[in-house]
Amino acid sequence: MTDGITRLEEHRCHDGVQGFYEHASAVVGLPMRFGVYVPPQAANGTVPVLYCLAGLTCNEQTFAIKAGAQQHAAAHGLVLVTPDTSPRGTGIAEADADWDFGSGAGFYLDATRSPYAAHWRMESWLLQELPQVLARHFPVRQDRAGILGHSMGGHGALTLALRHPDRFRSVSAFAPISAPGEVPWGQKAFRGYLGEDQAAWARHDAVRLIEQGARVPPLLVDQGLDDQFLATQLKPERLEQACAAAGQPLELRRHPGYDHGYFFIQSFVADHLAHHAALLRA
Repeated sequence: MTDGITRLEEHRCHDGVQGFYEHASAVVGLPMRFGVYVPPQAANGTVPVLYCLAGLTCNEQTFAIKAGAQQHAAAHGLVLVTPDTSPRGTGIAEADADWDFGSGAGFYLDATRSPYAAHWRMESWLLQELPQVLARHFPVRQDRAGILGHSMGGHGALTLALRHPDRFRSVSAFAPISAPGEVPWGQKAFRGYLGEDQAAWARHDAVRLIEQGARVPPLLVDQGLDDQFLATQLKPERLEQACAAAGQPLELRRHPGYDHGYFFIQSFVADHLAHHAALLRA
């Protein structure tokens, strides 16, 4: 235990330190875990921070272990933060019934429907509480923060940036759930966490937010064309249409032969960290 956080493990990595930690979250009402990679440049002072949001079934270790991002964070001098994807140990039996809802599937929003409203407060944790924890314990510049995500985490990166444009100077996503209100994963999550209020759904839907006037810095999105979820769950064409109509800058790169997994992410993560580094250090 170190002044409010518990160090679970730390490892030397590309001349920096990759660690995993836990703190007692007042917002969530339960312990929450997160990973932090501190690059070697942080020995000389605070550096920009990039939040990396993982997808369904993942946790705070998934992106950190599988994406191969630390070498690029070390090259650019970026702190990487990998939050867990949902509360754990909630005591809600149905939270563990399905792989695409509940545990490991927080969808980066604050639930309003019982019983999830008590603990599923991922947006407030990520934007209010976790940054304060990071500021106390790690050499981060919160005034230079970016956000990146994969799949459900791509949805989170897009919507959190669109909902809070003053918080993030850079945004990117791998295979995001672009229009969650139109696809089974998003509909299931929204119905379970928010109820049937379609206006509430729209407040957490990237396409709808852009259509309603929300804007972010230029977006970088990569999508594999052999992704098994491309047609049914992701709908990047809807994001492309919304951005074109709204004048929102978007670079949507489509890659033949790539699927939904972390080999895809490893292949293009260097481009994403370069994208963030350029905007965060501008």
